Amino acid sequence: MDQIDPTVPPSGAGCLECDRSGSWWLHLRRCAACGQVGFCDSSPSQHASHHAAETGHRIAQSYEPGEDWFWDYGAAQFGAGPALAPPHARPADQPVPGPAGRVPADWQLHLH
Repeated sequence: MDQIDPTVPPSGAGCLECDRSGSWWLHLRRCAACGQVGFCDSSPSQHASHHAAETGHRIAQSYEPGEDWFWDYGAAQFGAGPALAPPHARPADQPVPGPAGRVPADWQLHLH
């Protein structure tokens, strides 16, 4: 359980690295240890898994509305965990992929 801190809020409404670089994402994941929001491995730069590899923070939770599953990057398997600090998902009005205005018209060609 040292990989999960249920008191840490998420870093924001979208991928922290994409917000810094002006990029875009498909589905968001939230680090259960530090709250950094990144995106799934289908997205172009795979920021969530890169965060896990760089920091050793193996556990992420889906940051998509209606999803509460956890993923362990070290074991490559789904799991369960405690409720994390709110908010529990990206804003429901944020499009997928997102954010609005940064997604290329040919976004499907950039997925993994």
